[in-house]
Amino acid sequence: MRYLLAACATAAMTTAAMATPAIAQHQHGAGDAQHAAHGASQHAMMTALASPNRTEDMARDAWRHPAETLAFFQVEPGMTVVDYMPAGGWYTRVLVPYLGAQGNYVGLTPDPAAADSERFAKYFGGLAGNFAEAAPGWNLSGAPVAIHGSQDIPEELKGTADRVLVFREMHNLLRSGVMYTELTRIRDLLADDGMLGIVQHRAKADAPGDYTLGANGYLRQDDVIALVEAHGFELVDTSEINANPTDTADHEGGVWQLPPSWSGKKPELENIGESDRMTLLFRKR
Repeated sequence: MRYLLAACATAAMTTAAMATPAIAQHQHGAGDAQHAAHGASQHAMMTALASPNRTEDMARDAWRHPAETLAFFQVEPGMTVVDYMPAGGWYTRVLVPYLGAQGNYVGLTPDPAAADSERFAKYFGGLAGNFAEAAPGWNLSGAPVAIHGSQDIPEELKGTADRVLVFREMHNLLRSGVMYTELTRIRDLLADDGMLGIVQHRAKADAPGDYTLGANGYLRQDDVIALVEAHGFELVDTSEINANPTDTADHEGGVWQLPPSWSGKKPELENIGESDRMTLLFRKR
């Protein structure tokens, strides 16, 4: 028996020794593939950011950190990405070339009928048309571009989005009364493993409630997390990529007193830069 055990042990060691190089080779190959994919993503991002059609946009890169933000949201070329309220298309001009021909870019605008004021109903009602009118002048090449009102989302699009991204618009969802309907629609758009990325102007944690209802553009981070989680999401991670600690976030005219709006421009605010911003990543729950 002793010799049999010894023989078995020797055979097992020999088998393990023979198997190790094969395993190592397999792991090395997987690592090479991951490295190549990462390199391809970096190249695609560098190409997108350097595009001539972003000449006027580049001044905002130092404050909006598009490469770092999209990396935090784990956005990759070839994905289907929904850009919620793309407005002037600042992120459109990054995402479309970055996603590439194998990806899909979808601009999504809120349902005007869900707004609780005539002003927001009119504003939301014009977004899709304004985007469609402006987009041809951006000379976009890369992912196919579509624009939909959230009330008219095609059935075939539901459950297919890898990412839904909301850049600096959560205050508008809150103050217009469309938060519930729009977050529900966003959740329906996401694939089972899809995620929601949010960048939002951030109020101080102890900011008074009447300052953080949306009309000033600033929201408290804990409030945003609670609102989103109440609509069927779970917080995955937070980032300080877009933080700006020099922003006191208590301006009388709200966030619009800072660039790029400069509403009622005040000399004492010129050195602040753009607003302090939270950057949040959620998954469907």
